[in-house]
Amino acid sequence: MPLDLNQILGPALTFRGATPPPKTPIDGTAVRLEPINPARHVADLYDLSKGDDTIWNYMAYGPFADAGAMRLWLDGCAASPDPLYFAFVDRATGKAVGMTSFMRIDAKSGAIEIGNIWFAPVLQKTRGATEAIFLMMREVFDRWGYRRLEWKCNSRNAPSRAAALRFGFAYEGLFRQHMVIKGRNRDTTWYAMVADEWPAIKAAFERWLDPKNFDAAGRQKSPLAARRP
Repeated sequence: MPLDLNQILGPALTFRGATPPPKTPIDGTAVRLEPINPARHVADLYDLSKGDDTIWNYMAYGPFADAGAMRLWLDGCAASPDPLYFAFVDRATGKAVGMTSFMRIDAKSGAIEIGNIWFAPVLQKTRGATEAIFLMMREVFDRWGYRRLEWKCNSRNAPSRAAALRFGFAYEGLFRQHMVIKGRNRDTTWYAMVADEWPAIKAAFERWLDPKNFDAAGRQKSPLAARRP
């Protein structure tokens, strides 16, 4: 065995790697995540996003001049293994109402990021939007066996920063002058959660998503933030 030379080392692990995300649907109650299919999803995504360019302010892509331009971009998304893109689909209507991806996939070390997230206005601030993020977390930790899940965003994107904390991610730092997006500097705020934290966070989501937490008008009785550990 090699000498440690009195150096402090991390604990030994029995971890042998996680599973790369499969390109298969992920079903929830209100939403379904479908691997991006340009032919199936472009009309819904374009119709629900056009006219509201604020959706794209912090994204590396968009807005799109027309459905054809979005289709070309979606063709590239469909061919990409990392990021691996999915559409959020409203199960009641069958319409695509947003997008997301699993990215920076490091199955060997058990680290993965969710990003490229955007919700059409019809999905924003709904039970389905929160369920969509929960479904991704559940796949990462319970089905695929990752140790670490990351969330990163433009440091100026206050709603994304607030969402990360609401969903149970811990702030880990600021990467200054990290990227250039659309000709502008981007400082990136980093958040993450690790596998040991997931059981308590999962329980909080399950309590919040319980139908008993919503009144007849669909309004929450208790906020998710109050249920986080």
